[in-house]
Amino acid sequence: MTEVVPHIGTLREKHLHAALKQWYARPGDRFEVPVDGFVVDLVRGDQLIEVQTRGFSSMKRKAVALLGLGHRLRIVHPIPVDKWIVKIDADGVLVSRRRSPRHGSAADIFGELVSIADVLGHPLLEIEVLLTTVEEHWRHGLHRAWRRRGWSVVERRLLEVVQAVRLDNLADLLPQDLPEEFTTADLAKKLSRPQRAAQQMAYCLRRVGTVTAVGKQGNAVIYQRTSNEQP
Repeated sequence: MTEVVPHIGTLREKHLHAALKQWYARPGDRFEVPVDGFVVDLVRGDQLIEVQTRGFSSMKRKAVALLGLGHRLRIVHPIPVDKWIVKIDADGVLVSRRRSPRHGSAADIFGELVSIADVLGHPLLEIEVLLTTVEEHWRHGLHRAWRRRGWSVVERRLLEVVQAVRLDNLADLLPQDLPEEFTTADLAKKLSRPQRAAQQMAYCLRRVGTVTAVGKQGNAVIYQRTSNEQP
């Protein structure tokens, strides 16, 4: 008998992960199914579905193994376009609830995709982003909270799924008004994201062959869409 290695989410499942599985499931889907030594969040026919709320690096071995065994794998990842921060003191009393000024976008997925770059472009792999509204609960007085003046994030709760975005072509997330040749500084400006985020995006797109390096501008690499991706 094949030994089952439980996914960490099945042992200590958080509210956000559980809520997204329930939202995503369809009649007939099976939950927490052992498959070739791993436990998969959802099985829909011959397709395996993993809801990964964070840390793609933790599932790299799982993804590589399942794809290598010929399984169709869909990774579903939530990105909050709106987030409410709820602060609760050590006695459980609500202190405040405010909307975060940061708004996510589907392009933020590349911060996670760099961890599984080796399998990006695999014909059996699908990536889907769920743009969400979430509530993030912070508690005061917990251990390891000194960086936030005593506050720690203890839970994330799903409020709404705004949109599901299937990434059939990762290059679709490139800004439409990006120049034909561009650097990661250009990309960061168009995305309104830090340059590191643009570097992660360019790295992933280069790995799947949708952009290529065509030169340098000082120390900056100049990229261009590959010919089959150009309009």
